[in-house]
Parts: sequence; structure tokens; C-alpha cells
Amino acid sequence: MKKIIVIGSSNVDMVMKTSHLPAPGETILGGEFLMNQGGKGANQAVAVRRMGGNLIFMAKLGNDILGRQSLEYFENEGIDTRYLTLTENAASGVALISVDSQAENSIIVASGANMLLNEQDVDRITEEMEEGDILLMQLEIPLQTVVYAAKKAFEKGVKMVLNPAPACNLPQELFPYLYMITPNAIEAEMLAGMKLGTDAEEVGKKLYEMGVKNVIITLGAKGCLIIEEGISYHVDAFKVKPIDTTAAGDTFNGALCVGLAEGMDLKQAAVIASKASSIAVTRMGAQPSIPYRKEINTNI
Repeated sequence: MKKIIVIGSSNVDMVMKTSHLPAPGETILGGEFLMNQGGKGANQAVAVRRMGGNLIFMAKLGNDILGRQSLEYFENEGIDTRYLTLTENAASGVALISVDSQAENSIIVASGANMLLNEQDVDRITEEMEEGDILLMQLEIPLQTVVYAAKKAFEKGVKMVLNPAPACNLPQELFPYLYMITPNAIEAEMLAGMKLGTDAEEVGKKLYEMGVKNVIITLGAKGCLIIEEGISYHVDAFKVKPIDTTAAGDTFNGALCVGLAEGMDLKQAAVIASKASSIAVTRMGAQPSIPYRKEINTNI
């Protein structure tokens, strides 16, 4: 199977369940508290690993108690830790997450060591890249690092999949390097500069016209819209009762890349990814919610 290289963030999530998300200046009493592994890069790496992908993961952690615990956790997950670096120059990333009774969340991230992941780090991992491999990235590390890695991947014939989260404006030079971009509705609106409205197709085609070969806009309970080399179609979501939507998108992206690495067509891979994310939202936490491959019925 082709390698899936994930370059991105690793955080420790501190999660509080609440009846509702607090308004500015409001103090509320929460319920259950959880502390577990998170960060979009790490979430996606764990999803790839649990789905059976051939994973290489690069991230930067603080040389502190949280970073050392994270390193031990990744080793226990069976993740190759050669490209996970402990640094003295910043603390490990931390995310404060509130989850309300409707499974909606509010997240604040202190990026810490994640923002030290740079071009020199990427150079260390480019020797692992071979034509046909997949590079999966997000936006919780410096944008210039993302652009640099995308260019290197493009030059080597590696398929770059960008999950553009958290939402931000992206340089035009980045889009032609991308094999696929996978925004949610909010991120798609920001990138396209237009409202999604009742039809996501117009926004998806705008992103396609920016130079990306394939676009997937994830729409939560409404499934996802796919623009595959100019042709659009829809994949339905699986009906579940959500408890916590944290890491649902990361689970989708990791499972999607595993499907593609196994030779599935894009629609098949999106169905598997939708199934994996539907399981994730029925569980609390980021990485604790990510399913294993044995939980996915591949005959769906």
C-alpha cells in the first residue's frame, strides 16, 4: 500500500461537557471533564493508523510532561515516532474544548511547539516521499510550512490532500499543488469568498476553478459534496445520534486517505470515510472517538 504522510499538529485536549456554550462574560458550571490527545494532525494520523494505513507522522512537541506523555501515547498506538520532535523552545500544544448538550463544540488552541514546525523539518521527511504516496496536511502549523511541503510533494508526484482547518485565507500559489481540498461549509465559504446557501455545488466549483483537481465539502449530517475533476456528486451521511463532533472531520480525512491509498475510487473512499466519522461522533473526545478498521463494514 502507498504511504500516507501526515504533517501537522499535536495537542493535548482539555474537554468540558456543558449544557450550553457560554456567552461572553458568562460563567457556567460544567459537567464531565476529560483530558486526552488531540490536534488535527495527530487526530488524522491516528485515524490513518487505526484504519490500517501505512503511516508516517511528523509533528513537533514541547519537551515537557505533556509532550513526553504524547510521545509515549503514539508509541502505544504503533505509530512510527522517528519524525516526532521534542523541543525546548516552546510548550506542547493545548486545546480547551467545550461541548454542549447538542454535541456542538467551541475550541481555543494554544499552538505552542506546533508553530515551530518549519521547512527544515519538512526536508527531513521528503526522502520518504515516493510517487503515488499521499501527503495529508491541515492548518494548525505555519502556513509557509504547508505551502513548502505541498510544493515538494507536487514535485515528487505525491498526492497532496489539504484539510483547510482552521479556516483562513490561502495563497493562490498553493491550489495547483493540491490533489484534493476538503473544507467544511464554513471553510469553503471563506476560501471561495461566497456563501454556501442551499447549494454547495457553486462553491465547490469555484474552488475547483482555483486549480485544485478534486474538492470535497463536508456538510455534517447532510453528507458531503464531491467535485471530482469537474464532475459533482453527493455522498450521504450515515444517520446516528451525535454526542461530540470533535475530530469527526479528522476521522473523515484519515479514513478517506486510507481508502485512496488502497486503490478505492474517490466515491468509495468517501463512503468509508463517512462511515468512520459517523462512528466518531457517537463518542466523546478526539482520538478516543476514532474507530478501528474492524468497526467499519467495508461492504456498505
